[in-house]
Amino acid sequence: MEIKDVQKQNTLMVRLVTPISKISDVMGEAYQEIGEFMAKKGIPFSGAPYARYYNMNMEALDVEMGFPIAIDVKGENRIKTGQIPAGKIATAIHCGPYSTLEETYTKLMGFVKEKGLEVEEWMYEYYLNSPMEVKPEELQTQICYVLK
Repeated sequence: MEIKDVQKQNTLMVRLVTPISKISDVMGEAYQEIGEFMAKKGIPFSGAPYARYYNMNMEALDVEMGFPIAIDVKGENRIKTGQIPAGKIATAIHCGPYSTLEETYTKLMGFVKEKGLEVEEWMYEYYLNSPMEVKPEELQTQICYVLK
């Protein structure tokens, strides 16, 4: 767990509201749609896929998912341009299945409180590898709380 300064990242993304029970399917569809758009337009990836969570309502999760990009482009249909702003974050890498992410979230929030810091209402995750390529216990997810 650490506190870091991060630079602004431009993104291509899809934002929608979904119940948590459908998040896996929704993310898979969005990442595939964005990836196909990027391939068609010749847009290179400049980082790992991410998801930005604007609330924690498990029945109506407001989530943005996409990929960092390094060039200026325009979106199309539900694919929009966006950005992850520069600033300070508290971050940790979770190793293991997505079903155990809460353990790392709890530890990271404890770290933030111990340091006397406050977080923004939204946060994001980077998916450093894919559940289609590694076993669940080998998944790596970088959790990022944005600091006020």
